[in-house]
Amino acid sequence: MKKVIYPVFLVSIMLLGACSDKQSRQKPSANYPLETVDISDHTLKAEYAASVKGCQTVEIRPQVEGLLTQICIREGDAVHKGQVLFEIDPAQFQAAYDVACANVMSSEAAVSTARLVLDSNEELYRENIISDFEVNTAKNELAAAEARLALAKAELEKAATNLSYTQVKSPVDGVASMIPFRAGALVSPNIASPLVTVSDDDDVYAYFSLSEKQMLDMVAKYGSLKNTISQMPEVEFRMSNNELYPVKGHIDAVSGVIDRSTGAVSVRAVFPNPDRLLREGSTGTVVIPYDYKDCIVIPQSATYELQEKTFVYKVVDGKATSAEIKILPQSNGYQYIVTDGLAKGDVIVSEGAGLIKEGTEIITNTDKQ
Repeated sequence: MKKVIYPVFLVSIMLLGACSDKQSRQKPSANYPLETVDISDHTLKAEYAASVKGCQTVEIRPQVEGLLTQICIREGDAVHKGQVLFEIDPAQFQAAYDVACANVMSSEAAVSTARLVLDSNEELYRENIISDFEVNTAKNELAAAEARLALAKAELEKAATNLSYTQVKSPVDGVASMIPFRAGALVSPNIASPLVTVSDDDDVYAYFSLSEKQMLDMVAKYGSLKNTISQMPEVEFRMSNNELYPVKGHIDAVSGVIDRSTGAVSVRAVFPNPDRLLREGSTGTVVIPYDYKDCIVIPQSATYELQEKTFVYKVVDGKATSAEIKILPQSNGYQYIVTDGLAKGDVIVSEGAGLIKEGTEIITNTDKQ
């Protein structure tokens, strides 16, 4: 009987094929970080992008046309209500005021003369020297003179107002913005840019948006929109340098209209600003705390979404088993609060859930030992 001798390379191929077939029958396994579900109290802080505005921001514009002769403030100065900010050449307005004063004096003299004529004519009429026509004519002259006087006084008031407008004053307390004009510039009520903007920033408003669903969930929690505003906890403001603003604020207004294009609701929080740290145009995020008792908190990295549903992978008998969960809409960007689908003691994969397949063997610390 002949012995069959297989070449070495053929034997090697057969052995490799057997190993490969054995490995293909083994289930894949992986080492993922795990977390044991627990129940605890938790404060979830949700952040919303916000922009800052002063409680009152006023664009200062001239009321009359003329040359800007003096700028009385520096850019960024704190200004007070009634303070003179700019001066406009008053020459033409002073002249108009003087003319109006003269017209008033002339009209007053005309009224006095007309009254004397009327008194004289009435005396002559009683003595039957003149007819009632002359008396009525004198009365009409007096009425016309009084009308001219009223017109002259109105012109004087207008001239005085225009003259006062040559001193541009601040209508509010606040902080001045940059000034785009310099002395000698011709300004008028129709200029495109204001002379300066004064922002009252003793308190500042931070405007941000919530989705319609988030707003409805908040209203459902507190019972009504009015209760939502009054019972919401104090909020914080994270500035653009990622530092928390040292003073807390509160939500004081919610828009009654939903933006049709975004489906969002505009919300306003007010913050005291004693040190003028926040300025008109600042940006940051409003941080709203949500306190929950006896809840389950998991990292967002432990979840994945499928057909608008949220799932996690539980570790059951050493294998990854998907489980649908229900979560609260509020989120801080890296954690979820679970309302259904998990229980205390469950072990879940805490990272990389989107990369795991159903039935994957999960290597635990016990497996390593």
